[in-house]
Amino acid sequence: MKNYMIEHLDDITAVKCPCGDSKRAFVTPENSVATLHLVDISEDAKLHYHKKMTEIYVILEAEEGAYMQLDDEKVPVKAMSSIFIKPGCRHKAVGKMKILNMPVPAFDPTDEYFD
Repeated sequence: MKNYMIEHLDDITAVKCPCGDSKRAFVTPENSVATLHLVDISEDAKLHYHKKMTEIYVILEAEEGAYMQLDDEKVPVKAMSSIFIKPGCRHKAVGKMKILNMPVPAFDPTDEYFD
């Protein structure tokens, strides 16, 4: 077993998620540390939160006027903005965006909650 993993995001098939379409790297049963998601944000992204996961967003592309809803705040974002989202923070991206999302610990689909 190697001491590293490599994924090519262009080769990963996107799956639907509350934010849009996500290409998820490093999702393996033996990896519980962190994953990496390349996400195309959809217009109907859903407000959600996690009880265990912390997420780090890096905004790669954002249309003018795009923002993040973080709890009750609307925070403007632009390319190269980064956001540290703690467990319990209700969040969603609004506007056309492409982001890298780093869930810590590794992504767990059972840790997504909606009001």
